[in-house]
Amino acid sequence: MMMVKEKDEERTNDGTVDQHGLPAVRATTGRWPAAILLLVNQGLATLAFFGVGVNLVLFLTRVMGQDNASAANNVSKWTGTVYIFSLLGAFLSDSYWGRYKTCAIFQSIFVLGLILLSLSSHIFLVKPRGCGDKETPCGSHTTFGIVLFYVSIYLIALGNGGYQPNIATLGADQFDEDHPREGRSKVSFFSYFYLALNLGSLFSNTILGYFEDEGKWALGFWASTASAFVALVLFLFGTPRYRHFIPRGNPLSRFCQVLVAAFRKWTVKIPSSGEDLYEADGKDVSNNGARKILHTNGFKFLDRAAVITSKEGTPVDDTYNPWHLCTVTQVEEVKCILRLLPIWLCTILYSVVFTQMASLFVEQGAAMKTTISNFDIPPASMSSFDILSVAAFIFIYRRVLDPVVAKIKKKPNSKGLTELQRMGIGLVIAVMAMVAAGTVEHFRLKHAQKDCYTCEGSSTLTIFWQIPQYVLIGASEVFMYVGQLEFFNKEAPEGLKSFGSALCMTSISLGNYVSSLLVSIVMKISAHDEMPGWIPGNLNKGHLDRFYFLLAALTTADFVVYIVCARWYQYIHFQGRGEESDERERDEFSV
Repeated sequence: MMMVKEKDEERTNDGTVDQHGLPAVRATTGRWPAAILLLVNQGLATLAFFGVGVNLVLFLTRVMGQDNASAANNVSKWTGTVYIFSLLGAFLSDSYWGRYKTCAIFQSIFVLGLILLSLSSHIFLVKPRGCGDKETPCGSHTTFGIVLFYVSIYLIALGNGGYQPNIATLGADQFDEDHPREGRSKVSFFSYFYLALNLGSLFSNTILGYFEDEGKWALGFWASTASAFVALVLFLFGTPRYRHFIPRGNPLSRFCQVLVAAFRKWTVKIPSSGEDLYEADGKDVSNNGARKILHTNGFKFLDRAAVITSKEGTPVDDTYNPWHLCTVTQVEEVKCILRLLPIWLCTILYSVVFTQMASLFVEQGAAMKTTISNFDIPPASMSSFDILSVAAFIFIYRRVLDPVVAKIKKKPNSKGLTELQRMGIGLVIAVMAMVAAGTVEHFRLKHAQKDCYTCEGSSTLTIFWQIPQYVLIGASEVFMYVGQLEFFNKEAPEGLKSFGSALCMTSISLGNYVSSLLVSIVMKISAHDEMPGWIPGNLNKGHLDRFYFLLAALTTADFVVYIVCARWYQYIHFQGRGEESDERERDEFSV
């Protein structure tokens, strides 16, 4: 009886706690029961978010009366703002609130924003009733209605942005990576997380997209609101089951302490060996089971922060002024962030390609033949092929490609492609997607009517020619974004895991801003005399194909830079919990 009780009350090894702050019991907390709740929550919240985002560009043109370039820019800025707020959510989570509390608060803000959007659309914007479809333009709007609309969509941006990086990390927290079975489940979780995200948006892109395309905007927004509310209820329902990491305090202060301490000792000689640098005694360096990080040779000027000088003397019982002396682990945290930045910067241009799916792909599709018999295909619903591609390639990668690569490597415990290799493959497929989109646009222009008013459906080329570009984008996401989530979660120091996930979101954010800037620059340069630019209101008089080919060229250059950065990158190495060393063997990036 005693043996069974001890087994049932086995604690996790990673320092997680339950809702009462006690060490988490493995049998009654976390694992797949908690993770599945979070996956369903993610799917429903994504359904709600994309119920707004996927057709926002059409709402701005048809209901708010904006032209194509302005609408595309506004969508890019709004989407970018969503992911900028992910940094705020990550900071509050890692520093003070923890992931659970942060998710609950920001999901509540998300629901509030959706309620306000539904009310503003129903009462103020969609006037007369049924306007906002292809034929019926909406009338002018009151200042209050416009202000309420923008307040609501940016509340949605705040709520969704602050919630996203933390729900992914909270899901990963449900698995103890020091446990063999749970460690494997944690790796799988990120693929299922991204799959849940895409399956949630599938309903938005098809059913909700169809109703909104037909002018039933308020109905679509209310459906999104209901989905977000159910997601919040499910999230709160799982409260007793979740595992939590205790926040470690403000990471900005720890970062600044290393810089200040290193600057103060600028003239101090750096020891040739990392063993001469200061590290806290004890099995842990924090109160939540965080592991020590082993010393690395890069960014050696920062090592001065861990040099013990005569001013510090010998720290007693780990009491010292952190603005004068830092531990090796604290110094290595800063080094880790500095090493991640070049990789992160290389992912921004990929996000420029990705964001075209929510803006220019939709506008391109609207200018193609969208009817089959008497059925009209909403241009935004074509992104369902992206979602199906994601689902298919996640299965292909996990079940086929990864095992095959692992066998080819012929190394013990080999796990197939590394995260860096997968991200590089994602960039290559993104180039192929832009070439495909540019080729389709080139032939669309050949079959288009030049003189038309709205030019929606003005080309005889069917919208199904867009399928290859959507499929290629979906395939690239599996390699880039899933690999990116795993990479930043593994490589971010403990206590900065939400920040690691936020880096993924922020690359999407900056990608949207760069896309908006690039569109503005291209329009300014390409518009002259009788030429209205590459992306005018009437796409039949422009050259959207050239813009796609430009993105292909820029992404190719980005891939070359990425290879250099990936070869330079040095992986983080932790000291094992309860062991002297736990240096992990990793494959280096190779072409």
